[in-house]
Amino acid sequence: MTLTTLLFNSRQHRLTTAQIMLLVLLACIPGIAAMVIFFGAGVLINIIWLVLCALALEAAVLSIRHKPVTASLSDFSAAVTALLLALSLPPAAPWWLGLTGIFFAIVVAKHLYGGLGYNPFNPAMVGYAVLLIAYPLEMTRWLFPGTATHQLPALMTQVDQFLGFAPESMDAFVGATALDQFKLDRGGLTIEEYWTGNPLFGRLSGTGWEWINAGFLIGGLYLLYCRIITWHIPVAVLGAIGMLALVFYDGGSSASHGSPFFHLFGGAAMFGAFFIATDPVSGPATNQAKLIYGLLIGILIYSIRIWGAYPDGVAFAVLLANFAAPAMDYFVRLQQNGSSYGQ
Repeated sequence: MTLTTLLFNSRQHRLTTAQIMLLVLLACIPGIAAMVIFFGAGVLINIIWLVLCALALEAAVLSIRHKPVTASLSDFSAAVTALLLALSLPPAAPWWLGLTGIFFAIVVAKHLYGGLGYNPFNPAMVGYAVLLIAYPLEMTRWLFPGTATHQLPALMTQVDQFLGFAPESMDAFVGATALDQFKLDRGGLTIEEYWTGNPLFGRLSGTGWEWINAGFLIGGLYLLYCRIITWHIPVAVLGAIGMLALVFYDGGSSASHGSPFFHLFGGAAMFGAFFIATDPVSGPATNQAKLIYGLLIGILIYSIRIWGAYPDGVAFAVLLANFAAPAMDYFVRLQQNGSSYGQ
């Protein structure tokens, strides 16, 4: 199958694992492009570095397990895990941070459970959760949107930061994300008062993040068109986030937790709904269970954002839902078979 056929006529063919993974990689391009525009070359540095590390770790573990290396590497699954983790890291992340995360993703979360198809938890989110718990400072050092592409010092210091030099000048270009600042630094202001004049906020959500989420929305819709994923999980995740945000919006007052648009186009909402939560291995298989699974993830994401200790919460929401996925499938199948528990 040619690349053109794969891109535009894939829904008419039965795809291999490698072709599915390749389409996922291609679907990320709009979101990656937006991230590079607003956060600079560090996004691409993270992607290249983690893909190389993932392939090396995958090859090493496969050799130790006496599994065929070439065939397994050519299915692009390690590259997809690396990409998902890389896009979750701050663009100014040092090299060792990404290496640590991808080690836990590939070696621990994937191969210690038996490899592709046997992992009960999303490998990329396991790696991300380990990093967020172990290195909270490094994981919250996001560049201010636009500085990396419009100011040469920030662009150059991204490379220095990646190499571990930690230049002092980096402090002038990094800080909290819009979600984090909105949660912790409101000071009793209404949304309009807080939003006005704050460079971290755009028209709908955080500056840059609204476009990044739009990019991943486009990529997610493409995956739906190709029938790589079904609509159940993304719609349930985004629906739960949107409905909860609407309930607790409170008209933009000082007690408001942000509008539905703010939450749907902020942080990793679209990325999580279309690319993370839809992992077929760690999620449920039945459509009814997928709806329940997606609703649970959406509720957890919003709850963690508003009342939890972390500004976004996609990784922890997905990992907690991974625990429940087998039980969801089990009870849905019992219901479909007309059986009752204990029979």
